[in-house]
Amino acid sequence: MISIATKQTNPFGVIVSKEISDTVKSWKFIIMVALVLLTCMGSLYAALDDFSAAIKGGSADDDFFFLKLYTHSNGTLPSFLVFISFLGPLLGISMGFDSINTEQNKGTLSRLLAQPIYRDYILNAKFLAALTILSYLFIGLSLQVLGFGLIFIGIPPTTDELMRIIIFSIVNIIYVGFWLNLSILFSVKFRQAATSALAGISVWLFFTIFYSMIVNLIAKGLAPVRFISENQMVSFQRFVQNLMRFNPGQLFNDVTTTLLRPSVRSLGPLTTEQTIGAIPNPLPLGQSLMLVWPQVVALIGGTLMFFAIAYTIFMRREIRSR
Repeated sequence: MISIATKQTNPFGVIVSKEISDTVKSWKFIIMVALVLLTCMGSLYAALDDFSAAIKGGSADDDFFFLKLYTHSNGTLPSFLVFISFLGPLLGISMGFDSINTEQNKGTLSRLLAQPIYRDYILNAKFLAALTILSYLFIGLSLQVLGFGLIFIGIPPTTDELMRIIIFSIVNIIYVGFWLNLSILFSVKFRQAATSALAGISVWLFFTIFYSMIVNLIAKGLAPVRFISENQMVSFQRFVQNLMRFNPGQLFNDVTTTLLRPSVRSLGPLTTEQTIGAIPNPLPLGQSLMLVWPQVVALIGGTLMFFAIAYTIFMRREIRSR
């Protein structure tokens, strides 16, 4: 019976389980979890410390108490949303920069492929295992903030708030998966783990710091110097904003800001005619999702693109024993 059960075991599931077990037991994962928990608790404290003032601002979001736990801060520490947007790419890069090249440098990759295992099982299992761990981590963080908020506020969240928090957690996983696939691509492309890690961090720094500077320089150079109409100015602002949306961080900020702040009714500039008569009420969840659906599709498309490139390179690479 044991031999029959062993033969019927799916090799892909075994590889995924082994990857998850090795990652959870590693010091890299322990340090990562400790860092994320500390920052999460710090942002939660900053939100709860000034929470009474946050719900007295007179805005359209005052009825969404639980959503303010993710966006509000007393000024001493960034909010939970800011921490996630900053640490998410670093977590994704740290989980994938050494996934393939370390196995190849140790010689374990060729021995693994010598077994009756399909080559694509390895790459797929690496990605699925890392994404599973990150998914549990981000869902746990969101539930932790929700639990502490329930204890502090004393009232349960509404259905709309709960659905927005769940979708926010899913968007976090998609965003981290984008950077995870990018780091796996660099791990397949470069032989040394240090090189792939440096490449991933360089791309993250470029989009975090330098990309907005470049777009501002382009906008300053193309800005009209003469008097133009309001519609022309709105078109120019939309052009600049579309350039900014090549930055994955900007896409993530657009999505999360719209989900966690229902009062956001537009992500672009509006003319005077469009603002006249607008009722400053929060948008329903369905309308908020329609507003950010292009950004979500762009993040998913970028994730699939990096995975397809890494898959193609890995399947065509010749792997020899050391």
